[in-house]
Amino acid sequence: MNTDTVKNDEVMRSRAIEQLVVGHATSDGAGVKLTRVLGQSLQLRLDPFLMLDAFGSDKPNDYIAGFPNHPHRGFETLTYLITGRMRHSDNAGHQGLLETGGIQWMTAGRGIIHSEMPEQKDGMLEGFQLWINLPAAEKMQPAGYQDVQSEQIPELLKTNGVKVRVIAGSSHGVAGAVQRPDTEPLFLDVHLPAGASFSQSLAVGHNAFFYVYRGEVAVAERSVAAQRMAVLSSGESDGVILQAKQDSHLILVAGKPLHEPIAQHGPFVMNTREQIEQAIDDYQAGRFNVAA
Repeated sequence: MNTDTVKNDEVMRSRAIEQLVVGHATSDGAGVKLTRVLGQSLQLRLDPFLMLDAFGSDKPNDYIAGFPNHPHRGFETLTYLITGRMRHSDNAGHQGLLETGGIQWMTAGRGIIHSEMPEQKDGMLEGFQLWINLPAAEKMQPAGYQDVQSEQIPELLKTNGVKVRVIAGSSHGVAGAVQRPDTEPLFLDVHLPAGASFSQSLAVGHNAFFYVYRGEVAVAERSVAAQRMAVLSSGESDGVILQAKQDSHLILVAGKPLHEPIAQHGPFVMNTREQIEQAIDDYQAGRFNVAA
């Protein structure tokens, strides 16, 4: 556990809240109930992020069927499990058990077929899955996979009681568990006691948002309730200052936009319609079944 004796990430001018987003209930996989917070309508505004799903239920029928084998091409996924257990396996020979507090970072690259199946019969399953685009030059790289268990995720503890789990990028001099080129993603899980504030520097030009999953958080007196996402303004601001109205938990996400065309068909994200058609053809012809 790192304390805030390291780099302070002081913010002189906070970004403002540009838009509040209410996710919509849907289901995916074999019927897993979830909330889609970031979808295709926000992909250009929040480039390089393609999708954010939040899931959480203590009713087994909402999640037990899981996500059986399905393909991906052209992007990366970050799965963060707040509570529960989920088994990953794929056609490249990777297997891993994601447990409470852990993450899975998967690079679909030129193609992977994988499954994500809950390994519990009851109790709470809660977490997030974020899709991050890959630049055109990297979309056909070999698939990759990384498990990071909870104890391997660096944490920062501020003197005001704020705790930050640094999953990707860096915060206050603490390097996260994952560092990625090109999109330079930041992913923090921030826990704030009531009345506490937290500042995080953000690179000018990077797109950013946060999602409150417990409590209520304000930026410049504009409040964000639980189960709401706030899109942060761009411009010349050097970061964001978050103020907890009550004991609160949120994820803060930022990244460098790619400024490239996006063509998406379900689990395939490329740059042109022709590339999508090729991905569909490759998958149907079994060319995803050759381990990279």
